[in-house]
Amino acid sequence: MRRRRAALLVLIAVIAGPRASRAQIVFTDVAERSGVRFRHSDGSCGKRLFAEQVGGGAAFFDADGDGRLDLYLTGGVPLPGCPPAVGPGSMLFRNEGGGAFADRTAESGLGEPGYATGVAAGDIESDGDTDLFVACYGPDRLYRNGGGGKFRDIAADVGVADPSFGASATFLDIDADGDLDLYVTNYVAVGPANERACFRMQIPAYCLPQDYPGEPDRLYRNDGGGRFTDVTEESGVRSERARGLGVAACDYDGDGRIDLFVANDTTDNELFHNEGGGKLAERGLSAGVALGEDGALQNGMGTDWGDHDGDGLFDVVVTNFETQANSLYRNLGDGFFADVSWASGIGEPGYPYVGWAAIFSDFDLDGLLDLFIANGHVFDNAREIQEGASWEQPCLVHRNAGGGKFTTAKLGAAEGCAPRSSRGAAAGDYDDDGDVDLAVNNLRAPPYLLRNDSPRGSRSWFGVELRGTRSNRLAIGARLTLRAGGALQVREVKGGSGYLGQNDFRVVFGLGEAARIERLEVRWPGGATEDITGAVKLGAYAKVSEGGLRDSR
Repeated sequence: MRRRRAALLVLIAVIAGPRASRAQIVFTDVAERSGVRFRHSDGSCGKRLFAEQVGGGAAFFDADGDGRLDLYLTGGVPLPGCPPAVGPGSMLFRNEGGGAFADRTAESGLGEPGYATGVAAGDIESDGDTDLFVACYGPDRLYRNGGGGKFRDIAADVGVADPSFGASATFLDIDADGDLDLYVTNYVAVGPANERACFRMQIPAYCLPQDYPGEPDRLYRNDGGGRFTDVTEESGVRSERARGLGVAACDYDGDGRIDLFVANDTTDNELFHNEGGGKLAERGLSAGVALGEDGALQNGMGTDWGDHDGDGLFDVVVTNFETQANSLYRNLGDGFFADVSWASGIGEPGYPYVGWAAIFSDFDLDGLLDLFIANGHVFDNAREIQEGASWEQPCLVHRNAGGGKFTTAKLGAAEGCAPRSSRGAAAGDYDDDGDVDLAVNNLRAPPYLLRNDSPRGSRSWFGVELRGTRSNRLAIGARLTLRAGGALQVREVKGGSGYLGQNDFRVVFGLGEAARIERLEVRWPGGATEDITGAVKLGAYAKVSEGGLRDSR
């Protein structure tokens, strides 16, 4: 048995469910021993400037093309009036294999100064090298991968260096032309010229988002040839009052066009339905996902799509501020959703916390999507302001017990790791053992690298790595539909995940006790469908290229 010293172990109690007999979810924090030596900086020096609250992100992606998941963590640089710092605010850790990582920031070109927040990966030219977009408080960055893990910032050259306060981002093919477009959420208009001092209970504290005007998000169309065009206005996504933090793309209604959900802080959440022809229509209020269950505005932060109840329809989760509870909207079909936050079991556990990253994944390989949520207060002096409050808060793992219900465990001090003020996160199988691990970026603290050590018993798995030929090379937006053991599982390849993060592009399916796969179909972003059942080997990853080139490893 692996040593438990300095480990984070999370065991979820035994719950009887349709495919969840004796299942457990167990994580171990291995950041330090794996070589992920990083400490997030929010650029602060005691002034409580607004930007300090947003935090850093995380990305699992293959930076150097060696087939292993590398890890990128974003951080800040000193804010105006604060003394200079030494070293990069963001760092790239190369996966050396065997669970080890090494700092490759300097030679990669990804350590350029900049106050970085969110991150999204995508192959913007479909040349086989994965590029990286980094949202910033200040001009955004787009790092072109020149091969071998060498990057160069081309944001200003290609037209995506927006100086607004960027947060989360996602690559997606909004117009189905085969190349990747880019959506970036922008938060509030704040800077040295309008920064103000704020108080709670006559105690100095961070200002609230409603103390500043919102900034419009940006949608950039990829025109090929290394150029992007800002189509925010003509596409219909521009909003002058929204304060965007989280974004997730998904074809929620199955019409073959990718849609967008934006989690907004203190303004209505937005659901942009893709009407075709590069046009989107905002339907959040009519769909039932704009507000909380009581009809009130919420402080939306992170978001993710996932079919939590196995009905083949993608549901959406939103993390919120304390006393609001996190929201889970069940997709009813025909463009409508129902708020099942409390009925599903995620409402009450999240009620005392401030939620950020949200990630759907089948952590215990039982065939049901579980839900991870990172928490942390915005006030670093929360204990002075509010009795019982804390800046450092535990992360939550909601284990799917079947029937649309979750049970919850805290990742906290009792399990060997003190709570931190967590923000961005990413999911990915960095050690290639078939279960999904997590990286979590924590304010002013080291990150978590949560290795998934969940006992499997007789549960099996397989993974799929898609490669587009007519579609974008990473197959972002592709949909996989699995039938096994009498159950249905539906997944999509995502370009930007959770809050400020990027997940592994590979899709892992847990099969529970199912002994075989009945059918696995992929719908490529361009609309073509293909039966890839024969490409799959249990306990391995299958590489599937659009049009039929396949192998397993």
